[in-house]
Amino acid sequence: QVQLVESGGGLVQAGGSLRLYCAASGRTFDSYAMGWFRQAPGKEREFVAGISWNGGRTHYADSVQGRFTISRDNAKNKNTVYLQMNSLKPEDTAVYYCATDYVLEYSTLGTDYRYWGQGTQVTVSS
Repeated sequence: QVQLVESGGGLVQAGGSLRLYCAASGRTFDSYAMGWFRQAPGKEREFVAGISWNGGRTHYADSVQGRFTISRDNAKNKNTVYLQMNSLKPEDTAVYYCATDYVLEYSTLGTDYRYWGQGTQVTVSS
C-alpha cells in the first residue's frame, strides 16, 4: 500500500511561482513512476506531468511545457516528488493531485494509477 500527501498549494498572482510536494510512504518509493494531475471546477481531471521511477524520463502536458518541472528525490528520508510551477496563469487554477502505481514508467491516463493523494489547491489570480 502507498500513501501520498500533497502540499505547497496556495494563492499566487499571475506570473508567480509555486512548488508542490508529494510525500510518499508505504512501499519502496524508487520502484514506481509518479504523475501529477489537476482538476479545475467544472472540468475533467487532466494530466500535468509524469516522471519515471528513477527520474530519467519526464513528460509534460502541452499547456505546461516550459513552465513546469517535475522532479523526484528517492532518498529514503525524502521519498518526495516535486512540481515546480513558474509563470503561472489563471488557467492553472485547479486542485493538483499526485498519483502512482507499481509501474516503472509514467502514464498520462489517470485510470492507470490506483493511488492518489488528497490534492492541494492552487489559485492564480489575474
